[in-house]
Amino acid sequence: MYEEHKEQINSFAERLVLLRKCLNVEDARAEMARLEQRGSDPSFWDDVESAQKTMQQIKALRDVVEAPDALAREIEDAQVLIELAQSEEDASMEAEIAGVAARIETQLNRMEIASLLNDPRDAKPAIINIHPGAGGTESCDWAGMLYRMIVRYCERHDFTVELMDYQPGDEAGLKSATLTVEGPFAYGNLKSEDGVHRLVRISPFDANSRRHTSFAAIQVLPQIDDDIEIEVREEDLKMDVFRSSGPGGQKVNKTSSAVRLTHLPTGIVVACQIERSQHRNRDTALQLLKAQLYDREMKKKEAEAAAMRDAQMDVAWGSQIRSYVLHPYQMVKDHRTDVETSNVDRVLDGEIDLFSEAYLKWKRALNVSPSETE
Repeated sequence: MYEEHKEQINSFAERLVLLRKCLNVEDARAEMARLEQRGSDPSFWDDVESAQKTMQQIKALRDVVEAPDALAREIEDAQVLIELAQSEEDASMEAEIAGVAARIETQLNRMEIASLLNDPRDAKPAIINIHPGAGGTESCDWAGMLYRMIVRYCERHDFTVELMDYQPGDEAGLKSATLTVEGPFAYGNLKSEDGVHRLVRISPFDANSRRHTSFAAIQVLPQIDDDIEIEVREEDLKMDVFRSSGPGGQKVNKTSSAVRLTHLPTGIVVACQIERSQHRNRDTALQLLKAQLYDREMKKKEAEAAAMRDAQMDVAWGSQIRSYVLHPYQMVKDHRTDVETSNVDRVLDGEIDLFSEAYLKWKRALNVSPSETE
């Protein structure tokens, strides 16, 4: 009667053993003990910044250790429950055991997805740039829709979003937007969105109601640590100052304190308007520039850099990572993983976990680490 449940729970135990190895749980446990020992030193808090970083490391390691331990206890309890039900030949416990098995499977699936975030950059905050492709108002409107999709995704995951720059479109949508996103594994969860996104729909801006194809690009970068040195020479920078602007109803500074930096050797342009101080906007824009330069340099050193989007993909036909079709049928399809759904409205409302998880599994299936193909 309970043999099927017993086999299922045993298979969960085997998956957890493999997952522990993937997560390096025992190494994490040893490192956590070492850091906790350091934290007991009376002089530990003399350097507050260093101490805070250590405490953050301890918390991250504790999450790695405690979640598999808790799941292992649940699996053991389930095995005992099945043995008890079998020995007493109690059929009334089957529904309870089935519920326990379903709960364990859900937790195990989530943990396996989390284990795929094994690039050191995955835990970093994310810097997201959104800009339209060729196509005027159509593409600007599509970029605005993608902006809302990303923000809604962040809200669903309780990520903190800070708008660094926003240039509205002339008639609709946006010309460009830059966000910073902070939260658990923000970059790791959002890097699946990096690339060109294609929209097919009946244009709301076409008096003849014709079907249009629009393109917009999302760039997702990890925020770099302060201790990473990226040299930017002053003579390589061009700075422009302009008045701040923002999406509808947002309170923004209307003085000419917004800053746009152009890195002349590479042509990279970044902007920040979030602060009221021109000096602070410049500092923040410089950090955004350094993140782009660091990402650019990382990709140069990686074996598959030639296949990546940066400076090689046009925001146009054939380069898209994902297509969103609203007419003549409804479908969203990721061209890397072949995952698709007909529920376009939910995707555009920020429910993109399906694509994020499939992307991480796809990376694993390539039998290379994410850092080698990012």
